[in-house]
Amino acid sequence: MRVLFALRQHYARGGTFRVRQRYVTLGVGPAGEGGGLDFTDQHHRGDEMSKSQTTSIPKQSNPQQSDPQQSNPRRSFIKGIIAAGVAVSATGTLAGRAAGGVRQASGIVALDHVAIPVQNVEEMVLFYRALGFVVREGARIVSIHFGDQKINFHRPSLWQSGTFTLRAAAAQPPCGDFCWVWEGTGASLSAMLERAGAEIVAEGERSGGRDGGNGVGQSVYTRDADGNLLEFIRYS
Repeated sequence: MRVLFALRQHYARGGTFRVRQRYVTLGVGPAGEGGGLDFTDQHHRGDEMSKSQTTSIPKQSNPQQSDPQQSNPRRSFIKGIIAAGVAVSATGTLAGRAAGGVRQASGIVALDHVAIPVQNVEEMVLFYRALGFVVREGARIVSIHFGDQKINFHRPSLWQSGTFTLRAAAAQPPCGDFCWVWEGTGASLSAMLERAGAEIVAEGERSGGRDGGNGVGQSVYTRDADGNLLEFIRYS
């Protein structure tokens, strides 16, 4: 991106000021790189820039002493260009960051867990253990663990009690739709699902959550014992 600035620099000649056009191009590099200033002193030549253009302006007298910063147009011009360069360079950097990914909300680090009601508790426990998850069984909640995250399964005695309110009020099984990242091969994923007795219901290329939602991978879909939809995505 190149930004064009025109300077009207006044030269005192006799009783008039001669106005001369100076063009300066400001080069801005890629995001993360500073922009450069390219000072190109040219006469204004219309479309072809072939003729020098001057304008006569009556010289005005000022009984008071002028501000040194204002009386030196070259110094003011350079200061303005430097300020503009910083602003444009910062804008380019921010634009590059925005294009590279979605900015995360301040303070949010990661997803910790989600919770759903389940109906077929024993079948769900066997199924997720066969998939390789760590399963912990409690009196009211069964949880499956993967990395630092987990899914809580609310037993029917809990979500049907009418007294447990820390849940989505209208949620009933099956209401889950989950996606995990699979780091193995497609063949090893198929073998794992076969061992668990999981039928593949769909597969194909999908956009995932990686790279701010721009990541693309190959997905395989199946369902658990309650009918919740499970997706396993492999990024290339």
